[in-house]
Amino acid sequence: MSEDVFLTKSGFEKLRVELAELKGPKRQAMSEAIREARSHGDLKENAAYHEAKLNQARLEGRIADLERVLDIAEIVERPESAEETAHLGSRVSLFDFKWEEELVVELVGSFEADPSNGLVSIDSPMGSALVGRSEDEEIEVDAPAGIQKYRIDKIETP
Repeated sequence: MSEDVFLTKSGFEKLRVELAELKGPKRQAMSEAIREARSHGDLKENAAYHEAKLNQARLEGRIADLERVLDIAEIVERPESAEETAHLGSRVSLFDFKWEEELVVELVGSFEADPSNGLVSIDSPMGSALVGRSEDEEIEVDAPAGIQKYRIDKIETP
């Protein structure tokens, strides 16, 4: 990974906990699954063994990714000079003009983004439209479905 990785303090901690879980209990369970599959005989036609080995490769890939990210990640704290503007780590309450409903998002780094759980990357169209903005401002987000309009109702810092 050659790009900069920015994480919130809580995002860094979540990844650190995930890595410990993967390197400990998950890796142990994977070894057990491979041992069990191996005991079923001929490995050439043993679907359980091949599936376990594929899952092991995925697990080891995720471990390697997490180790790299945690090595190079920069934990970004909300700048004190930011006053009441949205930045990495801010929780932002928005009013969606099209659907006439409230939407709450947390601005995070791209590695910890999970839009379905309200974690929006600062590099995404929504995130970049919010960074540096203040309460009561209206923003437009160029989304795949077209231009979306929102009003920033509240900005909270952790």
